[in-house]
Amino acid sequence: MQGGWVDGGVVGAEGKRVKVRDSGMPERGAWERLFDVELILDRLGVVGALGDVVELGCGHGTFTVPLARRVGGWVHAFDLEPEMVETTRRRAAHEGLRNVAVECRDVVADGFGLPAGTQDACLLFNILHHDDPVALLALAADVVRPGGRVLVIHWRHDASTPRGPDLSIRPRPEQIGEWAAATGALGVDGGVIDLPPWHYGLRLLKPAGRGAG
Repeated sequence: MQGGWVDGGVVGAEGKRVKVRDSGMPERGAWERLFDVELILDRLGVVGALGDVVELGCGHGTFTVPLARRVGGWVHAFDLEPEMVETTRRRAAHEGLRNVAVECRDVVADGFGLPAGTQDACLLFNILHHDDPVALLALAADVVRPGGRVLVIHWRHDASTPRGPDLSIRPRPEQIGEWAAATGALGVDGGVIDLPPWHYGLRLLKPAGRGAG
């Protein structure tokens, strides 16, 4: 998934790009064998009823392309690594997809650059071992509409996983639920979702009574 973001990530700090803890990306084939992409999207509820969706960290476009085939609106995908942005653009173009916008952007420092409260969902995949997960979740909450969801996956808290950050910084589902609550804007919608072979997922709901921002 993410080039600068997934399995690590990149954030801005004092105007500089800084790798998030335990970052790094394998080549595309090795990376994509670690995911059952269609199962993950199915179990997270990514279906045609969704309109515009934002993805933080497109990487190789692993989720971007199948996501764009499923939603009724645009997929706005972001990554800090220019080569990952170009890879995803080429991949979407090759598939004939006209609803994908890919941008090289430091979202943590500069935001998504999209109007608040306009997206049906925001994807945060393998990124919440970030050193300020509450701030990251708050950014996601701000960009989704009331009644929208922040969709999260992460590596299981299990040393047998073939990749993933060190267990000392790898979040458990209950931690993510606590971080979501700490934003004051998100709550866990349903239970923990099993995403074999190596991940779990959570749907975080922004209640319909909350306005943008």
